Amino acid sequence: MMSQLKEIPPPANVLAIADERQERTLMPDEPEGLLADGSSPATPDDLFARFRDLEIQTHTVEHPPVFTVEEAKALRGKLPGGHTKNLFLRNKKGAMWLVVCSEDRAIDLKELAHLLGAGRFSFGSSDRLMKHMGVIPGAVTPFGVINDTGGRVRVVLERAMLDADTLNFHPLDNARTTAIAATDLVRFLEAEGHRPQIVELA
Repeated sequence: MMSQLKEIPPPANVLAIADERQERTLMPDEPEGLLADGSSPATPDDLFARFRDLEIQTHTVEHPPVFTVEEAKALRGKLPGGHTKNLFLRNKKGAMWLVVCSEDRAIDLKELAHLLGAGRFSFGSSDRLMKHMGVIPGAVTPFGVINDTGGRVRVVLERAMLDADTLNFHPLDNARTTAIAATDLVRFLEAEGHRPQIVELA
């Protein structure tokens, strides 16, 4: 319900920044993680600073933590823009993909793996997710490429999803949602060295 959403006014009409005291929400009993190189993951404030550097405008709201698409649907009320699901996947050789598509898109992993020439897909573990994307399950987001400085994760975007003027993602924190123009999402990914593969999904 909209009453559970707390809008964060954007400073200087550029960016909506959440309270610096807000901590990234963890799954119950899950310890704070580190990236594969032993460094700490970027924070939402680091992400917002990167948006400012790129002159990308976003809008962020706070809400109770959500871990599934169903929870997000129940919570968000009439939050405008396109809503998505983000699949963190790996194949038998350990190669990784982040597939971003419309939230109601039915995905057959076998067909998707064939489309991408991946062999066979399985979902990446929470440990692998933290080491390479710097987020926990429930907070998976294309913004996580800010932590993948080695370029290990390949990003795939659904072409139809990009028809939306604005898309919503967690800003590394599943207690917030950030709206960004679809064109600016692609620009951000490219600036982070993750030029996305854009595909048609049946």
